[in-house]
Amino acid sequence: MHTPPPQRIRTRVAVIGAGPAGLSLAHMLALQGVDAVVLERSSEEHVRSRVRAGVLEQSTVDVFDQLGVSADLHREALRHKGFYLRFDRATHHLDFHADTGRNAFVYGQAKVVGDLIDALPGRAAPVIFDAEAVAVEGIGTDRPEVHFRTPNSTGVVEADFVAGCDGFHGVARATAEPHVRTVQRVYPFAWLGILAHSTPVTEEGMYSAHPDGLSLHSMRGPQLSRQYLQVPHDTDLAHWSDERIWKELRHRSAADDADELETGEIIERSLTRLRSAVTEPMRVGSLFLLGDAAHILPPTGAKGLNLAVSDACVLSNALGGYYADRRTDLLDAYSVTALERIWQTQAFSWRLTSALHRHDDEFDWPLRRARLQRWVASETARRELGEVYLGLPFPTDWRYR
Repeated sequence: MHTPPPQRIRTRVAVIGAGPAGLSLAHMLALQGVDAVVLERSSEEHVRSRVRAGVLEQSTVDVFDQLGVSADLHREALRHKGFYLRFDRATHHLDFHADTGRNAFVYGQAKVVGDLIDALPGRAAPVIFDAEAVAVEGIGTDRPEVHFRTPNSTGVVEADFVAGCDGFHGVARATAEPHVRTVQRVYPFAWLGILAHSTPVTEEGMYSAHPDGLSLHSMRGPQLSRQYLQVPHDTDLAHWSDERIWKELRHRSAADDADELETGEIIERSLTRLRSAVTEPMRVGSLFLLGDAAHILPPTGAKGLNLAVSDACVLSNALGGYYADRRTDLLDAYSVTALERIWQTQAFSWRLTSALHRHDDEFDWPLRRARLQRWVASETARRELGEVYLGLPFPTDWRYR
């Protein structure tokens, strides 16, 4: 059988992964006149249909506005001022907008990715779908190569730099691994999630903190809700019937100031195990790590997508400086610049996660209740929480000026 020779593509920046980090970076570079090629192992249909939560910080939406990809977002997104907090059978609204003047926007990640893909063709930053990156070579040189394969052929992207946006288990992080250090925290619990035909509890998301564990309630439409239960890390979904799920959700969300939780047909269920991870440094030679390739957060507070866009801004700014003025100092500072915001977000995520989840000791519930009471009673404590929930400023502009 005749094997066709590898396809060779020359570009300035090879981007691995067509998620929020990779696609945002491709847009930012294109608008600065820096050509890039995006390799994505999955089909376009699959990428557009990946259902993941999307709570966008104000800072992220501001960037999408600047990139010109937010028209549908502003038409369709649910704008949230904060979230509801329920404990001791009472419901409280934490209005961070009143304290900060900013908002959060509920807009699914699949929609974000679709908007970014739709806007790319006119910007000359091609995405090659069904192209799995299998090796990154030459990261210690100024001519790295990304080797990829498609269902019918193989190929090589020759570049000046490689942006690894292909997740925690992708080839970019695997290539960097011998040269970096990753610190992790694995939580002893998971989230059992459902999508159900039922009326949402509130118009904004609600965390119900209970001595028996967290329940989380969010809106996906007027008659569609996404809800979660804290369960042990080793939970088997087969042991949770619809009846058991609804019984526990009702138990943990019961309140004297609200009707009993409405039940309905469960059309989807999932199990998400919680962990945190940070890789340092986020650069090895000509290879840069972004998004989940560099850091993982628990879903509490929904920060992953926002950090991915923040990373893209820092790298875009640095690459813009390199190609405009041959500056290398911004590239050298990429990891330090990005990590400051990453660790602030990790601290927020830990604070929220530890306050809302059961930790199984006799100090647990009184300590958690004290923190929750402080958020409700103190404008200062609420403002500090809200500043990060709605989005700290990104470390740099995406444009090099």
